[in-house]
Amino acid sequence: MRDPVHKTVLGNGLRVVTVELSHLHAGMLAAYVRAGSRHEHPRVNGVSHFLEHLFFRGSAGYPEGRTLNSVVEDVGGNLNGVTTRDHGYYYTPVHPDRMEVPFAVLGEMLARRLFKAVELAREAIPEEILDEVAEEGPDSDVDSLSKRALFEGHPLGQKIAGTRESVSGLREDDLRDHHARAYGARNLVLCAAGPLHHAQVVRLAEKAFGRIPGGSEVVDTPLPRVARGPRLIAVDHRESQTELRLSFLAAAEDHPDFPALLLLRRILDDGLAARVQLNVVERKGLAYAVHGSLDTFSDCSVFEVEAACAPRKAPLVLAELLRLFSELCDEDVPEEELRRSKVRHRIGLEFALDSAGEMIGWFGGTELFRPPEGFDERVAQLEAVTARDLRRVARATFRREGLVACAVGPIAPIETRLSAAVDDAQGLPR
Repeated sequence: MRDPVHKTVLGNGLRVVTVELSHLHAGMLAAYVRAGSRHEHPRVNGVSHFLEHLFFRGSAGYPEGRTLNSVVEDVGGNLNGVTTRDHGYYYTPVHPDRMEVPFAVLGEMLARRLFKAVELAREAIPEEILDEVAEEGPDSDVDSLSKRALFEGHPLGQKIAGTRESVSGLREDDLRDHHARAYGARNLVLCAAGPLHHAQVVRLAEKAFGRIPGGSEVVDTPLPRVARGPRLIAVDHRESQTELRLSFLAAAEDHPDFPALLLLRRILDDGLAARVQLNVVERKGLAYAVHGSLDTFSDCSVFEVEAACAPRKAPLVLAELLRLFSELCDEDVPEEELRRSKVRHRIGLEFALDSAGEMIGWFGGTELFRPPEGFDERVAQLEAVTARDLRRVARATFRREGLVACAVGPIAPIETRLSAAVDDAQGLPR
């Protein structure tokens, strides 16, 4: 299958990527930037997320935030922004015949920002942070807890929104300095997908983004490779349910083992016939929700499985999840199960071709860090994976020393049992 992907690098270093999908009726436009909590000093943790808030408050060309947003909405768009640990992105749907306004406004937001309403943002952001802490103050967000433990002492372990203390201490100079450092054109990728033509996208990109200074490339701090597990992070929280998450550091997306990780994730969690759903939910009724995922960064990924259950069942859920991990380390995946996971993955890739949103993430978000694989290359990588590969990669990834388990909820009555299960980590390779 020919990938309808085109790339041009502007004179200032901005990468412009277009995914031409003539069969669609609507498009999507996104600007990706290498600016996240990974790129922040602890004193200014949260500054990338803070800037995200400010971008929607107005620009030099649209001093009022309401106007900036409404002109895009009037041509069928809807501005949104997301900040993650290692990047941010700003996006909107686009009508193929009304693209000039979304391009112009997105360029205005990111390049000709106004540092206004700083105190309003400073009031709003702590409300978001409160969603991640228990009533008494300790962090109760399993994602923050697990990442802090996995990346202890490293910027990837910092909270995306920062802490109440770091946000309250941010000064306008901190915001301006971070913007100048991170939002140069060399740290940006502009991606459009839909019934669009690359020549038109490049023309609009040049007009809206061509004057952004190139700047210096943001560099990721190297990861420490230190075994720290098995570890249990337990937070007693006044909830009716207990959240569990088991995490392991794993290979990065450009590593030869990553396709096997994708299939291992599907074997564990890909519909009701997959192993965690079948064993934890359907057969044993231990949890009402369970989910597996791969969180990817430039130099690693994190393999995660999380569950929500009644507090008294949490030790049983933890033990069952560990059993399923150890099973993948000790036994070859049956050929039919492997075949099914490959078919399901290919179908998922085919479905993505009908989604402009999926395409900008695939070819735009990936381009921020490395050249993305096309459809045929991704399929070929998956098809080449064998049952022996799965077992080898499982044994390299699901190691006892790499396990971080987080539990949030009414923990006190069960913490001893949880701790014993984690310390034992029965069946995981050492």
